[in-house]
Amino acid sequence: MSADGEVLDGLVQASFTVMAVLSQAAAAHDLSLTQLRVLAILRDREPKMAELAAHLGLDRSSVSGLIDRGVKRDLVRRTASTDDARAVHVSLTPAGHRLTETLTAEIAEALSPLTKKLTPTDQKRLGTMLARLLD
Repeated sequence: MSADGEVLDGLVQASFTVMAVLSQAAAAHDLSLTQLRVLAILRDREPKMAELAAHLGLDRSSVSGLIDRGVKRDLVRRTASTDDARAVHVSLTPAGHRLTETLTAEIAEALSPLTKKLTPTDQKRLGTMLARLLD
């Protein structure tokens, strides 16, 4: 197998493992994988609905439904934009922040068997390389 093939295979295998962990964490809190993604996006930003839809690669009506479900669970809130009367910002509620912190800890714990195999230097290097791939 070529070096490119090994990288591709490694990325695919790692993504399957990570997706399984994310799916299990989401399901344990009665969330879909997409709802988990929304919480992760909102963890450190308050995008407009249109920006959130673009980031998720979904149409606005789908995102509106996701946000409706989050609002019903008191995890997210909508806020009118101060600079555009037609736009709505989405953010986490205090309960949403708490759940996001819990999920982050649970996911880190579930992935630790993988990451602890690497030295701290290798972990930092992997983080740098992944950021470069995703940039």
